[in-house]
Amino acid sequence: MSVSRRTLSLALALTPGIGGKSLARILSRNDVMGRSPDDFLALGPDCLREEYRLTAKPASAWCSAQQERLREAQELESRLTPLGVQWVTAADAHYPRRIEAFDPEPPGVLFLYGNLRLLEADTFCCLCSRQASREASDEIEKVTEELVLQGKVLVSGHDTPEYQRSAVVPLRFGAPRVLAIDRGLFRVLGPTLDQEPFRSARLWRYRFDPLTDLVVSRQNPDADYHRNGNRLRDRLIGGLSMRTHVVEARTGGNAESLAKLALVAGRPVTFSPRFPHPLLESLGARPFDPLA
Repeated sequence: MSVSRRTLSLALALTPGIGGKSLARILSRNDVMGRSPDDFLALGPDCLREEYRLTAKPASAWCSAQQERLREAQELESRLTPLGVQWVTAADAHYPRRIEAFDPEPPGVLFLYGNLRLLEADTFCCLCSRQASREASDEIEKVTEELVLQGKVLVSGHDTPEYQRSAVVPLRFGAPRVLAIDRGLFRVLGPTLDQEPFRSARLWRYRFDPLTDLVVSRQNPDADYHRNGNRLRDRLIGGLSMRTHVVEARTGGNAESLAKLALVAGRPVTFSPRFPHPLLESLGARPFDPLA
């Protein structure tokens, strides 16, 4: 049975070591060479290294487990399609370009569930180092509320106190959110994708509403947390946000690094006068003005 280009794309994206740029390069070369998915499946690791510029480890990982990856991709397609989950690879025309403009290593595949129109919205995020002070947590909530009431769309996570402090705000006003998660959709939203992902959100809305919100994951829908999950989720949040507000960011920490990437991408970065950040200000960040 022949394999479709779509199934091949998903199988490749599920292979460790094959990221967004590698995936796009593989599919583009197949198009140039006129190679069908079945032709590509017949290639060995030496050809993948020489012609497709894969390093030895992902080339070997693909060749040794390609049938397993294909079965995994086909099984995922059969489960996700009836639930309305969409997935997009870095080779697809509708892959979010704002992520590619932000992240030097964009994810090979994204799983999307909910309101896809939010991918084009005027989005923002509030970034804060872990174990935030009470003043910083109050600042997260204050800035989130001000921007949500201006019609801007929050991008946040779901499983740290800092992200939860912002993610609950839109629920109070019936406003949409984008939630980037650090594990699979089924792990966070449950087997039927209808659970609000954290306890305090359920005080406002017990069931997740895909007509309003959007959940984005770069992980296999069945995947649990792994050690790089927080870092990868945060890069996804930064990439999906067209403006960034930094709260209590530690020097050399992840929040500072994401703010730098946002500045390099030409996106506005702000900070509160209560939490000045001289380094970011020297790079172009500005004090927060809710009317700007």
